[in-house]
Amino acid sequence: MFEAGFIAVDWGTTNRRGYRVGPDGRHDAEYEDERGVLSVDPGDFPAAAAELRSRLGDLPMLLAGMVGSNRGWVEAPYVPCPGSYDALAAGVIWAEPGRSAIVPGLSFLNDDRADVMRGEEVQLLGAVTSGVLPADGLACHPGTHNKWVSLTAGAIRSFRTVMTGELFNLLKSKGILADWLQRPVVVSDAFRAGVRQGLKGQAMGADLFAVRARVLLGQAKEEDAASFTSGLLIGSDVCAGLAEASTGPVTVIGRPELTTLYAAAMEEAGRETHEVDGEDAFLAGIVEIARRVK
Repeated sequence: MFEAGFIAVDWGTTNRRGYRVGPDGRHDAEYEDERGVLSVDPGDFPAAAAELRSRLGDLPMLLAGMVGSNRGWVEAPYVPCPGSYDALAAGVIWAEPGRSAIVPGLSFLNDDRADVMRGEEVQLLGAVTSGVLPADGLACHPGTHNKWVSLTAGAIRSFRTVMTGELFNLLKSKGILADWLQRPVVVSDAFRAGVRQGLKGQAMGADLFAVRARVLLGQAKEEDAASFTSGLLIGSDVCAGLAEASTGPVTVIGRPELTTLYAAAMEEAGRETHEVDGEDAFLAGIVEIARRVK
């Protein structure tokens, strides 16, 4: 179906990125915009897909991410873990028969936890294919909803989501700390101090209020509040995530500006990390899925 080339699309909540992939599996053109699924009205997805084709060519399209959610183009039901290329390819849903196919997300369910992901699974499996993520190990995928993922024999065995990015964005947009969180977050002494506090796993609500109190009482600088607060949230996230695997290196996959923060936090926790660019991993993964779609 995709042997002669196709358009690979990573279509998320707030943006989308398309790549023209040739028969050799390499991409020679790409296009990115802010037309995430929330900006597309129901019924307008065919036109939005045609817009991508006008940029990248009249080719079959293989899409992943929130475009397959109940808010997207056509809902592609979750595939239960363990997640593999074959399972994802078998679960592909055709939004336009023979023209546009959507990769399903993954679900995880046991007696204690329920979880879902869409889009990250392509990057994770692609990183294994590229040789930058061990077939057996722990991966961290930072984003609005950070994922901690355990892999066995190259398949996604289980995962856990932490809403760290969304919490920071909510605090930044409203609430008592909002005015102090507008500065860029950087890996600084303040960020690392926040991480160390977060790693203690204590009451997050109290620690967040203390950000304000420390500034008011002269114990911290207002200009450091954003980096400290981000470090606090990420440190708490890392505290939970490292419990998934008590030893060994962690592969951090995603946008470099986020993987840098998580790698620094795990350094404070004494864990070795390896950073992987999510774009490269996505392309490696989507090409392997395309090869398996019937």
